[in-house]
Amino acid sequence: MTQYHVTGMSCAACSASVEKAVQAVPGVESCSVSLLTNSMSVEGSASTADIVAAVEKAGYGASEKGTERTPEAPEMDALQDHETPILKRRLISSVGFLVVLMYFSMGHMWGLPLPSFLAHNPVALGLIQLLLSGIVMVINQKFFISGCRGLIHGAPNMDTLVALGAGASFLYSTAALFYMSHLQSTGQMEAAHSLVHEFYFESAAMILALITVGKMLEARSKGRTTDALKSLLRLSPQTATVIREGKETEVPVSQVRPGDLFTVRPGEHVPVDGTVLEGESAVDESALTGESIPVDKAVGDGVSAATVNRSGFLRCQATRVGQDTTLSQIIRMVSDAAATKAPIAKIADKVSGVFVPIVIAIAVITIAAWLMAGQSIGFALARGISVLVISCPCALGLATPVAIMVGSGKGAKHGILFKTAVSLEEAGKVDTVVLDKTGTITQGQPTVTDLVPAEGISEESLLSLALALEHRSEHPLARAILDKGKTTGLEPQEVEQFRILPGNGVSAMLEGEPLLGGSMDFMAREVPISSKMQQRATALAEDGKTPLLFARGTQLLGIIAVADVIRADSPQAIRELQNMGIRVVMLTGDNPRTANAIGRQAGVDEVIAGVLPDGKEATVRTLQKKGKVAMVGDGINDAPALTRANIGIAIGAGADVAVDAADIVLMKSRLLDVPAAIRLSRATLRIVHENLFWAFIYNTIGIPLAAGVFISALGWQLQPMFGAAAMSLSSFCVVSNALRLNLIDVYHSHRDHKRKSPEKQQEEPIMKKTLHIEGMMCGHCEARVQKALEAISEVACAEVSHTAGTAVVSLNAPVSDETLKAAVEAQDYPVTSIE
Repeated sequence: MTQYHVTGMSCAACSASVEKAVQAVPGVESCSVSLLTNSMSVEGSASTADIVAAVEKAGYGASEKGTERTPEAPEMDALQDHETPILKRRLISSVGFLVVLMYFSMGHMWGLPLPSFLAHNPVALGLIQLLLSGIVMVINQKFFISGCRGLIHGAPNMDTLVALGAGASFLYSTAALFYMSHLQSTGQMEAAHSLVHEFYFESAAMILALITVGKMLEARSKGRTTDALKSLLRLSPQTATVIREGKETEVPVSQVRPGDLFTVRPGEHVPVDGTVLEGESAVDESALTGESIPVDKAVGDGVSAATVNRSGFLRCQATRVGQDTTLSQIIRMVSDAAATKAPIAKIADKVSGVFVPIVIAIAVITIAAWLMAGQSIGFALARGISVLVISCPCALGLATPVAIMVGSGKGAKHGILFKTAVSLEEAGKVDTVVLDKTGTITQGQPTVTDLVPAEGISEESLLSLALALEHRSEHPLARAILDKGKTTGLEPQEVEQFRILPGNGVSAMLEGEPLLGGSMDFMAREVPISSKMQQRATALAEDGKTPLLFARGTQLLGIIAVADVIRADSPQAIRELQNMGIRVVMLTGDNPRTANAIGRQAGVDEVIAGVLPDGKEATVRTLQKKGKVAMVGDGINDAPALTRANIGIAIGAGADVAVDAADIVLMKSRLLDVPAAIRLSRATLRIVHENLFWAFIYNTIGIPLAAGVFISALGWQLQPMFGAAAMSLSSFCVVSNALRLNLIDVYHSHRDHKRKSPEKQQEEPIMKKTLHIEGMMCGHCEARVQKALEAISEVACAEVSHTAGTAVVSLNAPVSDETLKAAVEAQDYPVTSIE
């Protein structure tokens, strides 16, 4: 995707014209133009020169991002509000001359006296009004330049409507002035005085001034929609302290290269992404993740640009610089989301593309209809001008992009990154959320949960001897015991003759006595185990924990239970999802017993266990038959399922934000961010619906009112200047409504939609069959049988257990027993029966 800056656009009709022109260029596959950020994203093989030429031919300007920028904070400069100061100067000047004009044109209505030489000279009065309104038109010449350019290129825009309205008022009034001059020169003073009421000079000037007011308010509000992105850009450090030739040197951050050594003192920002080589400190990462608690960093840990060193001195090596840093990728992701278009915006885009020509046609028909009805030229023209100036394509064009920009910026502040506008819109529509177990619901690393010493043995003795035995092991379960030892302050004793017993456990000698540790089955063959300890081990296993037994000589020391425990916030996050009417499914490759235990603790609606990575993708495909599915995983092992799901959510991405498979990236390892992302999506979509409703209803009611449809029935008559005021406020209201998203607390669940009734939640029953299989001896056998069964298209998933000698298959369509049996026996495992 190539990004471009586009200049000269003033409304949705402009962006529609640019989009249409670029899409016609050979080699362009897709094009999306953002009126909000004055940017354009193009995909395809077309050259930059051809794309720029197409934009210029349509009457606008374009340049590829990065080619016209200065090196100092280019992105920030692109997002700065340059428009509001210009509009403010134009408005002040316009109002100054408009006040004088209103005095001469309407002062007599307010009891203000006119100079005596004007009271009896209507032509002089008209000339002064012409001069003052002409000055206001020159001050606001941009409307006429842009509007005429649009007409010349066959793509009229909002400025065309304003220019036609103000221009028609001015020209008609000028014609009336010339006719008045003729009457006065022939001595028809009474007739000349009557023509003063045919002057619309003040209307022409008022239209331009009021539209400028609206444009200024809109520009200020649009500037606020990019506040989140600008705050991210402001985080970018400008300098870095690097070590070159053994000395510390301060250089611009743009000069830092991968491999450079740099230092960060307390209170300083980390300039680029890197790895700690020396020192320890607490680093505030709230700018990137939204997490307020500083993270401890030591040698070997990674640090990210824009984070703040809070305590100790750090010496680091640069790993990613420039556009490759975590911060730059976050900024690019938020910018890309704003540059893309949500599906809901397509309706407004189609309307905006034909809106202006239709309004011009309605204005012409309105003038003709009133003339045929016997009204004066001035009356008919006033109705036509009102139609032109009240119509607002901008409200339609801004309805969606301003909400998308504010929503994606709000998410970025909380470490929730939406890659596209589509993902921001669709996240709130999911019916099922599928959660990977390891690292998503659970912490992703084993932890000691229970110490069960045998009779006569203390917990400290059990842990101390287990620590001595396991400290030489590289097994993940051994790491959990070592971590437990560190927290209790125990140091491992040195052992001899350490051996790993594959599939069973470990052994060693301590002070001449053998130490043994391992599974229940292995230890039961080596040392006597009481029935009480056997029952306790079984109970721990049923809770999803792994019981490790330890013995010294022939004496059982006790049991240490290890488990990948669920995160503290997982049950709450799952409850919040369920209260939002979303079904929660846990998907894991673990055995059913462990998975079900974790599922019970977490409170999920369904547990699907024993599923391999390719089987996860098939399961997601099956769940999609019942509605839209969001898959939450780590973005690596779950990539096929993340890609298959309607919305892929990568959780706990940390520094690696470029997870290609995911649509949404959660920077923190917090499951609560999943309901927060859905909550934000729903709020954004609600704002979009409100904006579109307002934009459509405004034009639906405003245009007939301006045309005079209600004059005969209700007596409602709209003057052009009031139509201009309504137009100027419409876009401002749409943008201001979108800014309400900044007030939403994405972690507050009090306004969540309650869960649907069980009747509506009822799912189609999934057919299941149980195959009894002989010959399976290990996990490898299970995997072969599972893969063979899941290769059958009618099989959604298969749960295989070599210990039980069964395979439970879930079917998404009927399949014969013979087909299932043949698939398993093709792997040389006899099937004895099928239930």
